[in-house]
Amino acid sequence: MDAVAVRRLLPTSEPLGWRDYGARYGSLPFADAGLLDEVEASGLTGRGGAGFPTAQKLRAVREGRRPVVVANGTEGEPASWKDKTLLRLNPHLVIDGALLAAELVGARRVVLAVGRHGAEQVRIARALAARPDGGAVELATVPERFVVGEESALVHWINGGEAKPTGRRSRPYQRGVDGRPTLVQNVETLANLALVARYGADWFRRDETVLATVGGAVRRPGVVEVPLGVPFPELFSRAGGVTEPVQAYLVGGYFGRWLPAQDTLRLTGEMGARVVVALPARSCGLVESARVVAYMAQQSAKQCGPCLFGLQALAESFATIARAEPEAAEAVARLERLERRIRGRGACAHPDGALGLAASAVRVFGAELSAHASGRCTAHDHEPVLPTPHVKGGWR
Repeated sequence: MDAVAVRRLLPTSEPLGWRDYGARYGSLPFADAGLLDEVEASGLTGRGGAGFPTAQKLRAVREGRRPVVVANGTEGEPASWKDKTLLRLNPHLVIDGALLAAELVGARRVVLAVGRHGAEQVRIARALAARPDGGAVELATVPERFVVGEESALVHWINGGEAKPTGRRSRPYQRGVDGRPTLVQNVETLANLALVARYGADWFRRDETVLATVGGAVRRPGVVEVPLGVPFPELFSRAGGVTEPVQAYLVGGYFGRWLPAQDTLRLTGEMGARVVVALPARSCGLVESARVVAYMAQQSAKQCGPCLFGLQALAESFATIARAEPEAAEAVARLERLERRIRGRGACAHPDGALGLAASAVRVFGAELSAHASGRCTAHDHEPVLPTPHVKGGWR
């Protein structure tokens, strides 16, 4: 694979200005009737974590009246920086994709949503100002919350409400922004849409690349662009290689799961937001999981029992286990009961996501779980590996 093939989305380490962007990618073709078929042939799927076929989503919104396009660059997942990096280094590719999506579905309103405390809003504002068509895109800065990236929460905020999910039955592609059919698409997906439009489905399928965030025990934590299906050893080599023995990987972020460290693993489309964190052997997976579960409970919209009560009880149980308190064995036994009360009962996917990570910790760190239940921790270091940022501001 040549250097160009693995640098489709992030061709440079410096932001691409409007003129340099045009020189690198060329002009954007018109979204003719055949582009939707080309997108379908490319196999492009959503890059926000769900992996839904992009062409299918475009067709569904296109059938409605006066649709709206929302480019989702909120990235509330603390362990992921891929969307922020893309918006910082190559904003014009995202904007092109959003405008193409609007042409494909017949939308006159395009909203690009980013977190309000990051530098991305400045880069996007500058990029829009530099473009002759920049006035066609609205820039929205949303609260820094984990669940704001959920499409119904983002739509609810754009409509003037709080950035909270509106329930599993809410379908923005049918009734979203201003009650209109709304395409909510991750910014990496839209950037790839612009590439498919320029170079075609065959080119896209050949050596398809994705953005992944690599963290933990690596020399250069950050975002890499790699072929889909890359083996983990090569993935880590793009981040400078591992720096110490590793016991487990967190894949998919805080809606993901822990996996035992194995060189046979590959980066797949099923790994959610494509976050891979290498947990050092000296760290305690239960302590890390307890911190994340507590963060997820705190980030809950608290609109249903599983979030309001279930996640809080889960966080308290994990904290007891992580501290290897005398009640740790009782807390371990309580986890199974909590799982039955939480799984599949939430108003949105947030409770199940947090529960999935917690359940994987019980499986992967079973030996450590037994040690904690008996009152001891075998780890040498409790220094945090996974980020759990302080919440800034409210839901609006």
